[in-house]
Amino acid sequence: MDRRLFIKILFSSLLTPTFLFSNEYNKTKAILKKIPKSEEYIASIGMGTWLTFDIGYNTKKIKQRAEILKLFFNSGGQVIDSSPMYGSSEKVIGKSLKHIDNYKNLFAATKVWTPNKWHGKKQLGNSRNYWGVKKFELLQIHNLINYEEHLETLYDLKKNGHLKYIGVTTSHGSRHKKLEFIMKNYELDFVQLTYNILDREAENYLLPLAKEKGIAVIANRPFQGGSLFNYIENINLPSLAKDIGIKSWAEYFLKFVISNETITCAIPATSKINHMKQNMQALYGNILTNRDRDKLHKFFINI
Repeated sequence: MDRRLFIKILFSSLLTPTFLFSNEYNKTKAILKKIPKSEEYIASIGMGTWLTFDIGYNTKKIKQRAEILKLFFNSGGQVIDSSPMYGSSEKVIGKSLKHIDNYKNLFAATKVWTPNKWHGKKQLGNSRNYWGVKKFELLQIHNLINYEEHLETLYDLKKNGHLKYIGVTTSHGSRHKKLEFIMKNYELDFVQLTYNILDREAENYLLPLAKEKGIAVIANRPFQGGSLFNYIENINLPSLAKDIGIKSWAEYFLKFVISNETITCAIPATSKINHMKQNMQALYGNILTNRDRDKLHKFFINI
């Protein structure tokens, strides 16, 4: 091996963050994924906030969400994704973070959601104030709305050092053709799309394109909005899952998603402590082989 290449690989490995959660995860390392256009690695399980953090100004519920975030960070979580579209979610994130002493590993991701360029700039300023962060790691254009003008704003922010990464989002399997066009013709660091054990259309062309272009991929709706759990109600976790270290149905679904080599991070949403524990279990252990993923998929679709 070339000496300079060896030194680069060694140095990169030293910079890669390692999270340990010894009591529940048997001292295994967190599954981190590299952001293709940088040397940064992030935890492959993040957190969405659609509905679950849209709770208004209920003080009791805000403190409960703070406990959710504490568990998330203590378990090695980093990516929190939100949007101005999500009602009070951004404000609740900010209020919840005030109850937490240490969230230095936060990877803050939100979106611009408006047809107007001038209002988009105002939105971004409001979002920063709501969260209480100096800058966002990732800003995305929600559902591709007015992406041409908003991308100009985001490019300027990144050029001037006010932003690390730029992305665009879709959900529910919609706007894939438009997303494909944008991925081919605009400089992006991230895309966000729906991907789970049933919704796999992205495998046909969007995920291969993301790999080709070096674009990180965030998978939203990894539980299909919670509906995946309706299929397995009163069904025990199969031995084929237990044999590869999977401990819950939540881990079953999430491990399937993040074991796709092109998926950088999955962002399940929850408002329950026990569910967060199960979600974060998926951050630990081994990436599944394609053979194991096929077994999980085959079992699930035949339930």
